[in-house]
Amino acid sequence: QIQLVESGGGLVQAGGSLRLSCAASTRTFNNYVMGWFRPAPGQDREFLVSITYTPPDTAGGDSVKGRSTITRDNDKKMVYLQVSDLQPEDTAVYYCAARPSTLSTYTSWGQGTQVTVSS
Repeated sequence: QIQLVESGGGLVQAGGSLRLSCAASTRTFNNYVMGWFRPAPGQDREFLVSITYTPPDTAGGDSVKGRSTITRDNDKKMVYLQVSDLQPEDTAVYYCAARPSTLSTYTSWGQGTQVTVSS
């Protein structure tokens, strides 16, 4: 069982950056791969980036490739997404998600944090 709470969204001008945070509540944080998603046309939620427990291997989709960094603090049970060079098309609700390392499907989701990018 894992509960997730995102924070850090807000209004930013184009070209700016944001750091989103995800606080996890669980006794077994080491069992989870953590990821970030956002809605996209034609998709329920678009995969952005993920990170394993240890070693912290990362994987990412094309939408924020080259301008995003995902990190995790296992002691604090936190996951962070830093996105730079934000553009209006990045406006969305960003969701933190978790999947057991033995599964390929994300099973737990946060409530999302709104990111709005003004031009």
